[in-house]
Amino acid sequence: MSDDKKYVLAIDQGTTSSRAILFDHAGKIVATGQKEHEQIFPRAGWVEHDPVEIDQNVREVIGIALGRAGINRHQLAAVGITNQRETTVVWDKETGQPVYNAIVWQDTRTQKIVEELGGGNPDKYKDRVGLPLATYFCGPKVKWILDNVDGAREKADQGKLLMGTIDSWVLWNLTGGTDGGVHYTDVTNASRTMLMDLKTLDWDEEIANDMGIPMSMLPEIKSSAEVYGKGRGDSLLIDTPIAGILGDQQAATFGQACFEPGMAKNTYGTGNFMLLNTGNEIVPSENGLLTTVCYKIGDQEAVYALEGSIAVTGSLVQWLRDNLKMFNSAPEIEELAATVEDNGGAYFVPAFSGLFAPYWRADARGALVGLTRYVNRGHIARAVLEATAFQTREVVDAMEADSGVELTELKVDGGMTANETLMQFQADLLDVPVVRPVVAETTALGAAYAAGIAVGFWSGEQDVIDNWAEDKRWEPQGDKDQMDRMYRNWKKAVTKTFDWVDEDVND
Repeated sequence: MSDDKKYVLAIDQGTTSSRAILFDHAGKIVATGQKEHEQIFPRAGWVEHDPVEIDQNVREVIGIALGRAGINRHQLAAVGITNQRETTVVWDKETGQPVYNAIVWQDTRTQKIVEELGGGNPDKYKDRVGLPLATYFCGPKVKWILDNVDGAREKADQGKLLMGTIDSWVLWNLTGGTDGGVHYTDVTNASRTMLMDLKTLDWDEEIANDMGIPMSMLPEIKSSAEVYGKGRGDSLLIDTPIAGILGDQQAATFGQACFEPGMAKNTYGTGNFMLLNTGNEIVPSENGLLTTVCYKIGDQEAVYALEGSIAVTGSLVQWLRDNLKMFNSAPEIEELAATVEDNGGAYFVPAFSGLFAPYWRADARGALVGLTRYVNRGHIARAVLEATAFQTREVVDAMEADSGVELTELKVDGGMTANETLMQFQADLLDVPVVRPVVAETTALGAAYAAGIAVGFWSGEQDVIDNWAEDKRWEPQGDKDQMDRMYRNWKKAVTKTFDWVDEDVND
C-alpha cells in the first residue's frame, strides 16, 4: 500500500440520510458529509425514496467529506458502501432511470403478495433463506413493481431491467452507470432479499420464479470485501477501488469487532437491530428471529448471525418531532422525558409498519395505551424512549432462547446511544451493562474496514479488534421487580396492537 494512501471512505446510505465518512488507519473519523433525503408517504403504510435524489446526495456528501478533510481521491486507499438493506430499486439498464421510486424496508404494501406466496405458510422458504415471508424483504417488493408499473413486466422479460438493494444502485452509478457500471451485491444484502440460499450463497431460481422475477434482473453476488470496480464517469472517486459492501447492520457488527460466536451488538437507529454472531453455522430460529449472513471476507467462509429486527425506534422520535411537533430537534426528547419521574402508566407500541421481531404481525398498528388525565407530554416522551428498550428486551429474550447463551453485556451503537436516559433504562431493563464504543458510527466504520482489508490497508480482523475502544458503560441501577412489572405491562400493551388491519389493508 502506497504511503500516500492514508484514508478509507465509507458511503453510508441510510433510511433518512446519506453520509460519507472518512477514516484514518486508527479507525478515527477525519471528516463527514451528510444530507437528508425526502421521505415519501403516498398512502398509509407506503414508504418510498427517490433513487435519483439518493444518487445525487451520495455524490454531494462525498465531495463535502473530501473537501472538509482537504484531501482528494489520490489519498484514498479504498471506498466501502453500507446501506439500508431491504429497500429496493428497479431501474432500466439502458437509460439508467428507475422505473419507480425505491420501496423502503418499512413499507407494508406487499402484504397480500406475501400471503399469496405463502399460501398460509409464512415459513415456506425459511429453511432456505432464513427469513419468514414478510413485507420487510426485497423480493416481494420487486414483484409489486413488476405487477403494478406500466410496461415493467414486459421490459423485465426482455432483459432490460435491473434490480437491487441500495448498495447495488450506488455501486452501479459510481462505476459508470449506463457506461459500464457493474451490477453486484454482497452476500449480506443478498440474504435480505428472500431470494438467496444461505447454504449455496447463490440465487434460488425456484423462489425467483415463484415471485415472477427474471434471473437477468438479479445482481451477481460477491463477498463483503473484494474490489468490485473503480470509480468512473463524473464521480469524485475516479480510479478509486470500491472494495467493501455490507448491509448496514452487518457493517455495524463488523465495526463493533463482533468476530467470535456469541458476540452481539445492538444498533439504535431508525429501527433497532441486534445481531448475534453464530460463526460458520447456520442457526435456524424458533423464536421469531432471522437467520442471516453476517459477513464474508474475500474467499474465506461465510459467517452467519441471528438477528432481531425492530422496525420503529428512532423513527418514533422523528415522528413526534415532525408529525406532532412536540419538539424541534430529536435530542430534545431527553430533556422532555427528564421532566417526569416515570412514564405515568403510559406505554407506546410503535407498530407503524406492523410488528417485526419477535412477532411478525403485519396486522398490528401503533397504540398509545394506559392513558389517564395525569399523563402529559413528558410522560409520552419517556414512553417513546422506553418503547425502544422494551422492544430490545423482547429480542434479547428470543436470542437467549434460540442460542442458549445468556447475555452478559450489550455493545451498542447508532444515533440514539447519545441519549443517556435511554441507555441507562436499557441497562436497568436488561440487568446487564450497556457499552458504547469511542466511534459510535460503527456502521460506516464496518464498511470502511471491509474495503480497507480487501486492498491491504488493514491486515485483517485483528486490526479492527485493536482499534476498538470503549467510550462509556452504563451499569444496571434499577429495581428488578419494578423493571419486571413494567415489562409485563409492555407485553400487555403489545397485544392491544394486534388484528387492527382488516382485509382492506391496501385500500
